[in-house]
Amino acid sequence: MTDAALSPAPAPAPVKASPFHELEVLWVRHWTDSLFSFGIRRPEDFRFRSGEFVMIGLPDEDGGKPVLRAYSIASPNWAEELEFFSIKVADGPLTSRLQKIQAGDTVLMGKKPTGTLVLDALTGGERLFLIGTGTGLAPWLSVARDPETYSRFGHVYVIHTVRGVADLAYRDFFSREIHDDPLIGDEAKAQLTYYPTVTREEFETPSPLKKGRITDRIKSGDFFRDLGLPEGFDPARDRAMLCGSMAMIKEAGELLETFGLKEGSNAEPADYVLERAFVG
Repeated sequence: MTDAALSPAPAPAPVKASPFHELEVLWVRHWTDSLFSFGIRRPEDFRFRSGEFVMIGLPDEDGGKPVLRAYSIASPNWAEELEFFSIKVADGPLTSRLQKIQAGDTVLMGKKPTGTLVLDALTGGERLFLIGTGTGLAPWLSVARDPETYSRFGHVYVIHTVRGVADLAYRDFFSREIHDDPLIGDEAKAQLTYYPTVTREEFETPSPLKKGRITDRIKSGDFFRDLGLPEGFDPARDRAMLCGSMAMIKEAGELLETFGLKEGSNAEPADYVLERAFVG
């Protein structure tokens, strides 16, 4: 018998764990030709803080590396399914395909949620302003359904700026449906104000909708007058979160700084936060 015959067979190479969950699409809702939402099955071991984002993608059609993009989770941290709010881009590497998904399809989701649009990154305050443009509304759908939000702040303002009235996805939800939420409905009815603005469409007045960019309405003071608030943000009582277009986030952040608010982070909580993963 030779030494070679006595040598043990080499151990099989360990199978590398996938960095993604492969999850079933539960439903899809198309709001407009450019906006849609979808829900996917939540893994039992997946935990996140309301307001965080995660990487979303689709299996590559040719077996190559999948294309992934960061998406804010539009569900609160207690939800049994995960909801996402997306734009449609005809030639987008991901959304050109993602917009065609249907219930029963498979979506890839990263295993590590992260982000700064979380309550942990803010110090205590009395009023919370959630300012978003377009699909930047997504994290507010999460934060506004978290019971901790209402225990930490006396009033919550959800501000959504879009181009046209049809782009105000979730308008009915924030205007009425959230009041029927079994967990935070009573708190939302008493403590939440929804403030939508439209930039490129005329509509009849008087109307609950407001015309113009949110930063312009803040500068003019119309924003505060509309809400019956003293003009200006007060660093002693006001906290804010920003999500959406790069232009809005930059301008709104500068505005908040002029009122004395300071940017915070997970490591150093302060007066306002923005999601840098979405701004370059």
